Amino acid sequence: MKNYILALMTLGFFMQVKAQTLTTVIPNNDTRVITTGVPFLLIAADARAAGLGDMGVATSADAYSQQWNPSKYAFSLAKSGIGVSYTPYLSKLVNDISIGQVTYFNRLNERSAFAGSLKYFSLGEIELVDGPNDTPRIAKPNEMTMDLSYSLRLADQFSMGVALRYLRSDLKIVGVDDNPAPASTIGVDISGYYQSEENAYSDFNGVWRAGFAVQNLGPKIKYDDAGRENFLPSNLRLGGGFDFIFSEYSKLAVTAEITKLLVPTPPITGREYEYTDTNGNGVYDASEDELVGFPNNPVNDNVIIDGQTTDVSFISGVFQSFGDAPGGFSEELKEFTWALSAEYQYEDSFAFRAGFFNEAEEKGARKFFALGAGFKYTTINIDLSYLFSASKVQSPLENTLRFSLTFNFGDGTYEEY
Repeated sequence: MKNYILALMTLGFFMQVKAQTLTTVIPNNDTRVITTGVPFLLIAADARAAGLGDMGVATSADAYSQQWNPSKYAFSLAKSGIGVSYTPYLSKLVNDISIGQVTYFNRLNERSAFAGSLKYFSLGEIELVDGPNDTPRIAKPNEMTMDLSYSLRLADQFSMGVALRYLRSDLKIVGVDDNPAPASTIGVDISGYYQSEENAYSDFNGVWRAGFAVQNLGPKIKYDDAGRENFLPSNLRLGGGFDFIFSEYSKLAVTAEITKLLVPTPPITGREYEYTDTNGNGVYDASEDELVGFPNNPVNDNVIIDGQTTDVSFISGVFQSFGDAPGGFSEELKEFTWALSAEYQYEDSFAFRAGFFNEAEEKGARKFFALGAGFKYTTINIDLSYLFSASKVQSPLENTLRFSLTFNFGDGTYEEY
């Protein structure tokens, strides 16, 4: 009825026109959660970062700085080290999905360091059968990354780092997919880290820390020839913190961090229905419809909507991500996640950690508390963490205990403060 009334109004205004057009738009207001390829890159694989609420861009250097901010290696107190971590995933449902990571770093001298790591995401075993009497075929989908980094101290209190990452996603199943070759691409990280000298205050000494990282910048990943290209989980991390040094044995580090995906927001879309009065008799015939965008949010994102694909390069997507939210500035703010943490260390042999992570409900609804602890015996560090979900959406890592083991070589070789 609404379309009919609008058609009559249009006809009254343009009586002299033989052919007339009426357009209506029916919007689709689905939740605009940003999705990417290989999202496991954003999962904290090491127990220390997990116990701090999934943060690490501005915390003190450790063996697992490769995932968060490799420029921190230039401030490592140890000459070199190896870190091994294990994270069960969806442990309430299955027991064979997990994330493992191995990292090695070496501080070459007073000003530079390099590191390398391997991260492996196993999705367990899947049994495939064509019939009830057939022998099952076993598929083992997995994803992995390998990366190398180099960090350089540009000043006494500031360093920068760069990392090159190879990503491989093997989620296809032989015998089901016609082209079972795994998808792959590369990514680059650029980071910086600041750590002040130790300053004396009235009742304690203190050290300021700050860091930034732009991560996973690289070409989009495509899983098959006919499918769409997926953005990598490119993101910007910014953080800062302060170390309260009460004595040579006791220290409390507090840190805050914000993160934003550098990926375009899925647009608000609608169906544009065009009705044409071809002979001026007031009867409108529906013609083929098409996808349209809305102001400040055109259909130019790399998404598939109603079977149609639009495209934008990953470089353009980085800049577009800061101003394309349909809800304007208020929605852009919701695309930032934030985390707070505290870490207490005693005699450099025991650490207790707590953190909180928050994400807007419209953008994924991840919200959780984390607790963690660390123990050091000679050159070996043992870290563990536990996650408590505070969201209506259950976390796949809820009530999961994560472990990390670090071997430091030449520990205490360097002194920073």
